[in-house]
Amino acid sequence: MLHMRPYQPEDAEHILSWIKNEYAFRQWSADRYERYPAMPEDMNRLYAGAKDFYPMTAYDESGVVGHLTMRFPTDEKNELRFGFVIVDDAKRGCGYGKDMLNMALFYAFCVARVDRVSLAVFENNEAAYGCYRSAGFREVEVEETEAYHVMGETWNCREMQLQQDEWRMRLWSSSK
Repeated sequence: MLHMRPYQPEDAEHILSWIKNEYAFRQWSADRYERYPAMPEDMNRLYAGAKDFYPMTAYDESGVVGHLTMRFPTDEKNELRFGFVIVDDAKRGCGYGKDMLNMALFYAFCVARVDRVSLAVFENNEAAYGCYRSAGFREVEVEETEAYHVMGETWNCREMQLQQDEWRMRLWSSSK
């Protein structure tokens, strides 16, 4: 059974070990880390300096299996933004990502009581995009597409969100 808890500094070693190459690392982290491979102390330093930032770790009976962060992007605190979503590479495709997102969505809408949850995913990360869609996120139009210059290429982001009322309707529909 999957559980979530606040991130602990010793989780960094597990999380970073799931990323096997720089391309996958940048799909996960964009330009948030100066170097590849990142070291656990890099991750812990990045997380320690963040404001209104809540890193979470997913685990099951086998140990640490997933990770994501939540943060309030504005002072109004009516939105949570998910980021750094990752699942153990040995467990991908087994539903852990969707389950982890659903747990975080429950927290966002029932505990933090936000109106919406948002995230961004690179256009070249179809697996993550499919996972977010399966959890109920939908792509939204933005005035200007966010783009990053990564590994000599320009990577565009897809902006996605899920409104609280949409989430509640999905829950209601699935309980029938």
